[in-house]
Amino acid sequence: MMEELYVYHVVTDRPMHIGQHIVFDDKNHSGVYSRVMSKLPVVNDIYSHPDQYDAEKLEHHTRVALRELALEKIRKRDYPQYPSRMGSLFVSDNIEDSKMWAKLFVDWGRPTYAIVKLRVVGNIFAGDANNCFDATTNEHENLLLAERYWKNLPNLQGKPPIKEILVNGDIEVIEILKEVRVNSE
Repeated sequence: MMEELYVYHVVTDRPMHIGQHIVFDDKNHSGVYSRVMSKLPVVNDIYSHPDQYDAEKLEHHTRVALRELALEKIRKRDYPQYPSRMGSLFVSDNIEDSKMWAKLFVDWGRPTYAIVKLRVVGNIFAGDANNCFDATTNEHENLLLAERYWKNLPNLQGKPPIKEILVNGDIEVIEILKEVRVNSE
């Protein structure tokens, strides 16, 4: 069921402007989708020959693809009403959380441009970022971890939850609240 809500987003990768509309749905995906799909052949090979791979030595984007493909498989099967992680924006429901995420992105060296306020008409999923997992070469294990994520179970580390909110649909930038412009061109 589509909802209208107002949320906050840390702008990374490229700047946004007031009035900008972003549409994420089954046909419009994020950059994560392209990066993950480019790794599909190696993911299929890993699952076909797991004994030939060491998960600890896999390249970062390959590990991300293993995780995101498991998450997408479970989402499509059990939770199709939730936004895909490969076709959504990650947002916060308050400015304080957005500032925390902005600081983390800056500390990680990620290009960070601004914090914006968005109007969203779409779907939402709120979960625990601590349930995002380091993928293994075992597809069954990855799928079990993906089920935990979408069920929003307590995280296995026993840590306090870190709220992670995904939204899709028609997303409009209505205000630029804070310019950051760190690690950007």
